[in-house]
Amino acid sequence: MFGALRSPRNILFGRGQRLALGGYVAKLGARALVVTDARMAADAQFAAVIDTIRAAGVAVTLYDGVEAELPAECIEAGVVAGRAASADVIVGIGGGSCIDAAKVIALLLTHGGAMSDYYGEFKIPGPLLPVVAVPTTAGTGSEVTPVAVVADPDRAVKVGIASPYLIPDTAICDPELTLTCPPGLTAASGADALVHAIEAFTNAPRDGDAAITLEHVFVGKNALTDQHARTAIASIGQSLVRAVDQGDDLVARTDVMLGSMLAGLAFGSAGTSICHAVQYPVGALTHTAHGLGVALMLPYALQFNRHHVTAEIATVGRLMSLVTGNSDDEAAADATIEGITKLLGAVGIPATLAEIGIAAKDLPWIAEQALGANRLIKNNPRPVDRAGMDQLVAAAFSGDRQSLSSPNQPDARAS
Repeated sequence: MFGALRSPRNILFGRGQRLALGGYVAKLGARALVVTDARMAADAQFAAVIDTIRAAGVAVTLYDGVEAELPAECIEAGVVAGRAASADVIVGIGGGSCIDAAKVIALLLTHGGAMSDYYGEFKIPGPLLPVVAVPTTAGTGSEVTPVAVVADPDRAVKVGIASPYLIPDTAICDPELTLTCPPGLTAASGADALVHAIEAFTNAPRDGDAAITLEHVFVGKNALTDQHARTAIASIGQSLVRAVDQGDDLVARTDVMLGSMLAGLAFGSAGTSICHAVQYPVGALTHTAHGLGVALMLPYALQFNRHHVTAEIATVGRLMSLVTGNSDDEAAADATIEGITKLLGAVGIPATLAEIGIAAKDLPWIAEQALGANRLIKNNPRPVDRAGMDQLVAAAFSGDRQSLSSPNQPDARAS
């Protein structure tokens, strides 16, 4: 048995926990830079949350210039604001982009340089200014993860910065903050979290060598991440449709937010895989939401991996209540993939790459770029070469999932 888990120092979860924000910020610094976007900054509920920081005696500087995809300009402007305020604690409030921005701003305020200096794994030399993360959507899990994804002006696809130093000091998850999240965003975010949990649970495990956590940020499926992934899969799988269809259902919202946070803890150590590898070039071409792209790929990825993680896929279906009775793992895995396909369709996730604007001529470039995301590809339980990636993206383009059903492929689980 091998287990590895990285997490914040503090995690608060539950209704009303946002009101604890000021007390946690005050323990970390005297001058806070609050990082958010313009929409969130105009929200009355946001103002009440910020008031808790001021009431705790902390000076507040607001930076509301976060933009989707995190272009370099918005990060640089946040660094300027933080430096002018002599900020000694960073607070990220909003969706995944806001929290990722807070993490990268803290990085650059601490260590200087350019974002590109830190692309990849373990490029951050030491601790950062402390970050407190308060998500208002349930999807990315960024409040508990060691990664931030940004747009690089010199690259066609988004780039990741991965280091345990990026994990926030404190995550405060209050499901009441997600009640105003519109249905489309609720669906894409929640589906993103479901993919995080399922990829973490079905990823290839590694051998647990004593050096593995020192050499890799993402160390594969393991005993500790599996516990979080299982609960996340059950919570999201059984409540996402209700959260989308009945946005005022706080029980469903709570389940999805809990699942999102636990999925972040799972993939923050286990890593994600081919759904994410394909989404990066697809997102660059279509500018569609990240969660929509990875969720679209999920049924195809599960079919691609079907004969290498049959038992795990069957377990996913049982956790999501997609499989009933005493079906064997083979039948349960097939029912799971079919059930997930229907669930994603029910919340409005497109079924094919063609539906979101990808053209047939784009497929070779998508396959090439996806295959280059080695930190993701290496986690997949089925080895992925160029022929396999071409097959995967072709199936996702045409909708022909059954073209991926070949059992005669080598197993990556011991590699």
